Amino acid sequence: MKKIVIFASGSGTNAQNIVRHFNSTSKSPQFHIFSNNANAKVLEKAQILAIPTKIISKDDLNSDVVLNYLMGIQPDIIILAGFLLKFPSHCIAAFPNKIINIHPALLPKYGGKGMYGMHVHRAVIENKEAETGITIHYVNENYDEGNIIFQTSVSLTGEETPDDVANKIHELEQTYFPLIIDKILNQ
Repeated sequence: MKKIVIFASGSGTNAQNIVRHFNSTSKSPQFHIFSNNANAKVLEKAQILAIPTKIISKDDLNSDVVLNYLMGIQPDIIILAGFLLKFPSHCIAAFPNKIINIHPALLPKYGGKGMYGMHVHRAVIENKEAETGITIHYVNENYDEGNIIFQTSVSLTGEETPDDVANKIHELEQTYFPLIIDKILNQ
């Protein structure tokens, strides 16, 4: 049985979609969800889906606390799905090429510290981009600089609001993120 650990800080729509994708197949991996936000909606969704959760602090992440949890689980893949803390290098070193992130833009554009969610969508509109998209990439020591696994784009008309862009990105995330995770697990 595959083991998947998801780190999320917010609503958990990507985490929920990933779990539903795998539960709709015969694979049924073992999931764990970690969050640095005790009020994150992802924790409610995990409870409904009967997935064990851990609330962690930034100190837990940067010390050996989270690493020890992960070593105990021995995940096949670690997914950052709307996780807003920088993943520490000692965890990355312990799980090389097993930690992936989804970014709401076509990297290398609009990546880096502070570039998440609506910050990205506003920047895309302000720069009058003709397209945007998602990037799924391995996590390394630098924000949004790990090797790219997958990208897909969507056209923009120039009439979109940041919310419109967010909706287009959300559709791409919901469609492709579980499929790419599934493909990685089956390599």
